[in-house]
Amino acid sequence: MAEIRLPKVEQGQTKIRNVPIAVTPEGFWCCPSPVGFQKTLKSQKPLNKPKPSSPPPQVTAHKKQIPVTEKKPMTTPIKPTATYGDQRTFTPVNHGISAPVVPERVLRPKVEHVPRNVAIEYGEPGTSDMKVILLGKQGFCVKLSVHKKVLMEHSCFFTDKLSGQEPGLSCLEIDDCEDVESYVETVGLMYCKEMKQRLIKQSVSRVLRILKVAELLGFNSCIQSCLEYLEAVPWVGEEEEDKVVSSVLRLQGEGIGVTPVLKRISSNVTNPPNDTISHIMELVLKSNEERGRREMKSVVLKLLRENNSLPSYGGPADVCNETVYTLSRSCLDSLLSLFKQAVELEPSDKSMDSREPVVKQIALEADNLSWLLEILADRQSADEFALMWASQQELATLHSKLPIVSRHHVSCITARLFVGIGKGELLPVKDTRQLLLQTWLQPLINDYNWLQHGCRSFDRKVVEEGIGRTILTLPLEDQQSILLTWLGSFLKAGDNCPNLQRAFEVWWRRTFIRPYSDAQGNVPQSDSSMASKQQD
Repeated sequence: MAEIRLPKVEQGQTKIRNVPIAVTPEGFWCCPSPVGFQKTLKSQKPLNKPKPSSPPPQVTAHKKQIPVTEKKPMTTPIKPTATYGDQRTFTPVNHGISAPVVPERVLRPKVEHVPRNVAIEYGEPGTSDMKVILLGKQGFCVKLSVHKKVLMEHSCFFTDKLSGQEPGLSCLEIDDCEDVESYVETVGLMYCKEMKQRLIKQSVSRVLRILKVAELLGFNSCIQSCLEYLEAVPWVGEEEEDKVVSSVLRLQGEGIGVTPVLKRISSNVTNPPNDTISHIMELVLKSNEERGRREMKSVVLKLLRENNSLPSYGGPADVCNETVYTLSRSCLDSLLSLFKQAVELEPSDKSMDSREPVVKQIALEADNLSWLLEILADRQSADEFALMWASQQELATLHSKLPIVSRHHVSCITARLFVGIGKGELLPVKDTRQLLLQTWLQPLINDYNWLQHGCRSFDRKVVEEGIGRTILTLPLEDQQSILLTWLGSFLKAGDNCPNLQRAFEVWWRRTFIRPYSDAQGNVPQSDSSMASKQQD
């Protein structure tokens, strides 16, 4: 509210022209736009539009000329009136409209020439004792015929402005109104006995606009009704939720109780219980419904990634990592037990019916471990997982005793670790990397053909690049030992074995070319040193 003026209306003062305004389906008056005024003027065109006179007929010399006459259209006065409810009425100015004698082209009124003055009367017609004039930024001017007693009972703002005024008809001007329509609606709510019923059909954005004006006017009962509405209505989308929260927090800073609304997004507990995340993950890991488990794994992983992007994500991160590692150890123990059970079943019972439940459980536990590894990799905390997996020598030994269809899911975990090391997502120490290759590279090679054709998510090029880079992080002697072993397998299996040709080339250059290049680079230095000695 930029400027407030309190002039007194006197006799003979220029009056603002009354024009119709629009009525929304929700029952609120709206300040009309220029387009709305244009439509109003269009409706006031002559009802009996004259038809253009036809040209005189051509006559020949032997026929009489027939005179053509025109009928003047009747003058029809139009007296539109409209009322709404028992709170506000308005009466548009009546104009008698007569059609012209000679039809002329009717020019449409331009938008900038459309009248922008609106008059609204609240309560019983003719009982108002005060005028409030709202001046909008776009040239709109709305004159409200109101009751001084009603305004002072509901608004602290009007009480302060009008308490010292003389009795009688007064006028209050409010300049530079940002939202004239919301002002009109908010003043109208002062005449409502059940504000909640009026707000119940409104949108959240509209109620927020009313709340802002009610705050400026000190309309406490309206503020309370708006808060009750916001506490009960659903907030659709993050953008709408942010708008509600920002508006409510602004009120909270002014000492207005907004706790019921904020309880939707905040808890009285400063830090959520540490076992909440653990409980959610346990529910997901123990689910036997494939689709629900798969979808919730994606949702939880996405939400944890959002948490990782927060700048001040410190303490809860450690708690989450501990939870993930605890669950990982439990899954590893379960997987080892299932492998032992599957090995015991193999010699005695070859039927698939007896092995199918165990095979499904192995696939489930392997998928759970892959999901937990993905969570740790996103949080740059998977180094300990690599050590845990590299230390599973017993599991790797049992791996070779099971058919590929039962065991290949486990090799997906190994492949993911190699990819993570190759991309720098986890940085285990040299001993861990070496142990990982010694324990799990050969089982991965044995399952490689099945992984290529049986796993949709398996990316051969990415996995091969990860294995090669992991090997090249070791000392040169270890690189040679591992790559020569791989070479024997590759020459026998071909495409059924990982193609580590790039890593092999790098090792070759490091072993046979670099020493010679380094020696050649040292020759000029030795020659120059010898020449300097001879000069001395």
